[in-house]
Amino acid sequence: MRQDEIANQLGVSMTPVREALDLLVASGLAERIPYRGVRVMELTNQEITEACSLRMVLEGLAAHEAASVITIPQIQHLEEIIDQMRLHVNLSDMSHARQLSREFHQTIVDASGNQLLSMIYQIVSNRFPDWMLYEALFRHPELLENSLAREHTEHSTLVKALKDGNPELACQSARDHIISLGRDIEELLGIPVHLIKAKEYPA
Repeated sequence: MRQDEIANQLGVSMTPVREALDLLVASGLAERIPYRGVRVMELTNQEITEACSLRMVLEGLAAHEAASVITIPQIQHLEEIIDQMRLHVNLSDMSHARQLSREFHQTIVDASGNQLLSMIYQIVSNRFPDWMLYEALFRHPELLENSLAREHTEHSTLVKALKDGNPELACQSARDHIISLGRDIEELLGIPVHLIKAKEYPA
């Protein structure tokens, strides 16, 4: 992606385009190629499994901390997200479902009250190819119903643990959910089995 070409296509100046591309690079969604411009980040198998492993650790920690301090409005917001996600059951709904899922996870991280954790999580989550999983469901529509049902169950279990103020169960529920996503990566994206399993329970 070249700044001048994008600016011409959108009919805007270079400044907002440059700022937007800088934001994409800073978030880990794109990278700068010297003398060529910016391109969407291409993730290797190792980078994907590392992101999965880090998400498991970070979200487990966030859920553990959030269980003691999460507010009633935050719990209600999580429950509302779950209810909204239950309405998105078709392939055409997956873009919105992905946005809701990301909001669900970010809400829990923010509820921990740990600002540094939240900043690190945003970087790591942008390296996690959830969009690739949703894209894969278009190639395997027969898996959609079970995938959404499992996601709903895992989200609901996590929210209940948070609502009950159970840090240990909240932590384990969050970790189990990310491990489940890791297995989806293995099945749908063809990531080698040993890479996923080596990252499930880091020492």
